[in-house]
Amino acid sequence: MKKIFKRLILIVVILLVTIFAVFKLSPYPSVWLIRYGFDKEAIKVNAALEQQVPDGIETINNIQYDISDNDAFLDVYFHNDSITSKKQLPVIVWTHGGGLISGDKSLISNYCKILASKGFVVISIDYTIAPAGKYPKPIQQLNKALAFISANAKNLHADTSFFILAGDSAGSMIASATANIITNPDYAKITQVEPGLEPQQLKGLLLYCGIYNIDNTSTEGAFGTFLETVKWVYFGKKDITDDNYANTAFVTNFLTSGFPPTFISAGNEDPLLPQSKLLAGKLSALNVSIDTLFFPKNHVPALGHEYQFTLDDSGEMALKRSVEFIQSLKNSTETSETNGR
Repeated sequence: MKKIFKRLILIVVILLVTIFAVFKLSPYPSVWLIRYGFDKEAIKVNAALEQQVPDGIETINNIQYDISDNDAFLDVYFHNDSITSKKQLPVIVWTHGGGLISGDKSLISNYCKILASKGFVVISIDYTIAPAGKYPKPIQQLNKALAFISANAKNLHADTSFFILAGDSAGSMIASATANIITNPDYAKITQVEPGLEPQQLKGLLLYCGIYNIDNTSTEGAFGTFLETVKWVYFGKKDITDDNYANTAFVTNFLTSGFPPTFISAGNEDPLLPQSKLLAGKLSALNVSIDTLFFPKNHVPALGHEYQFTLDDSGEMALKRSVEFIQSLKNSTETSETNGR
């Protein structure tokens, strides 16, 4: 019995050491676990919104925006009444979150439908998640999607003179970098990404719970471990300190006064809240027009990461403020066009 017990102990020790080594030597096991957890929660949140989707929403699913790319698909949402009264609608292109390693466009479908009911055509895109989709592939894909939408505007009911880029979490990182590529030629050059729109087409951004400078975040605890894993698979290396190209991903280091008007929000208990405040501060210092929705530190209930997808009082407020922000940009555009005649 003693021999059997010793062998069992040895096997357990070997297994634990092996598991520890695997997680240290490769990011993939961590990625698989994180992806499972993130997708499971996203499915739950999306399902909870289904009962709040109004009638009359039309959906066009799985349009391939780049025929050479098997991950390049988009979904389109609009309300029947909107296209009856106005054929071409303001365009919101939403890039989903998931830490760059999980998620897909279907997991925010019901939120996109609710947003579309406010009078927009909402387009949700897929992109290649890491580790297959390393920087800057998702940003390249978003720009290709934008070019595709511009070229196929009539079929998509899209007013291509009025684009809003939107995103949550990692999607906000991708959307903000894309906005900077479109409006800042120097940034487009150093990232080596072709802009998908002309600057005048991009009117603004909605950015929720995003990350904009990963080297400005804490590496302590479980969340720090998660960020280190994401950085490892997205850039293909653990340490990017001296990698000048990888560091172009951090848009807060490359902003200019030409950045579009931006709505920024995050929950009071979101570990990425400092990132949203960092971006807001940088844009404000450049005199870029911004609108923010932040909450008191002691706000109850505490609002965590991706709070906006739960349409309780705070989520409803965020949706209302987002729509009002876009409408203010629309009104400003129409006023400028009238005065220019």
